[in-house]
Amino acid sequence: MRAVLFAAAAGGALALSACEETTQGAPEVAASTVPVFHAEGRPERLSEWNLLRLADGGLALNDRVTAYDLNSSLFTDYAHKLRTVWLPEGASAAYNGEETFDFPVGTVISKTFYYPGGGDAVLLEDDTTAERLNSGFALADVRLIETRLLVRREAGWDALPYVWNEDQTDAVLKRTGDAQQLTLTNADVVREDFTYIVPNSNQCAGCHATNATTREIMPIGPKARHLNRDFAYADGMANQLNEWSELGLLSGAPEVADAPRNAVWSDTSASIDDRARAYLDINCAHCHNRVGPADTSGLLLEHDAPVGPSLGLCKLPIAAGKGTGGRLFGIVPGEADQSIFTYRMESVDPSIMMPELGRSLSHEEGTRLIAEWIAAMDGSCA
Repeated sequence: MRAVLFAAAAGGALALSACEETTQGAPEVAASTVPVFHAEGRPERLSEWNLLRLADGGLALNDRVTAYDLNSSLFTDYAHKLRTVWLPEGASAAYNGEETFDFPVGTVISKTFYYPGGGDAVLLEDDTTAERLNSGFALADVRLIETRLLVRREAGWDALPYVWNEDQTDAVLKRTGDAQQLTLTNADVVREDFTYIVPNSNQCAGCHATNATTREIMPIGPKARHLNRDFAYADGMANQLNEWSELGLLSGAPEVADAPRNAVWSDTSASIDDRARAYLDINCAHCHNRVGPADTSGLLLEHDAPVGPSLGLCKLPIAAGKGTGGRLFGIVPGEADQSIFTYRMESVDPSIMMPELGRSLSHEEGTRLIAEWIAAMDGSCA
């Protein structure tokens, strides 16, 4: 058997090393599978971090790199996402019931964006990243777009966006961002051309600096309410909070039943209110929170925001300009087509749409959910 692995050569160039089995079955040469933490600088290639490796035509995780998923995730033009976390050996994140876990210096969080299909024609399918990873993550079946890193250094978190090359052998740092022309095709062979936007470093900070005063970059997803779910690990299903605790990645976590849990927005067995609030929490609350960049709007969309004008009900817009579409209130109970929320979610005009970054397409299913949520509300703005 021959496996090609990621390894960083001197000077940052990508070196492909091979493991060739001897007659005794032991490899003669083995590339390191230990991730490398860079305490400073901005490595030009993703391979220099050694988080991932190419093996038997697939993508695999290196030592102690742990995949995870969220109950509800940010919409990014229907891209699938492989999320991972790596901590220095012996270190753990401190549990927090509400905020992002307190990760130690040396932590590397990655998110790889990809689509099923090859070339510029990509497929609209449900995200099955865990199953794909467990079956070898065949690169012939996917189009890798980008991998974003959040790196915890002494001075704080640093955001580094890497764009994959055409051969899918490595990704190159693109601090100024990137744009790729793709065609999305669904099962009915309906095709939609769009531009996938890789954010630049400032745009990364625009979302991840969730506190408008400190402007400190922080991870958004690794919170108890997002992580409290089962994940399909190679050896079976397990709750992620339990698994992280058992692996030594997390300290101080309570029993799973005592930890908060957001709904899965697409799970129709959950209440429409729980689903909608979970969707708004992960897609909007990094800006629309009590201390966030959009705090002056008076619109609070965290999972526990009180029901009332601050959630958008009968709320007049502040400095929204043409973003209102001529509609008077954020949410008009029972009237989704009269609500600013749905107008901005449907739009792909950069001066109108919300969220204002991270997408070129409208999330039809997410917009439909919010419309159904509004339609089910009682009351009026009269």
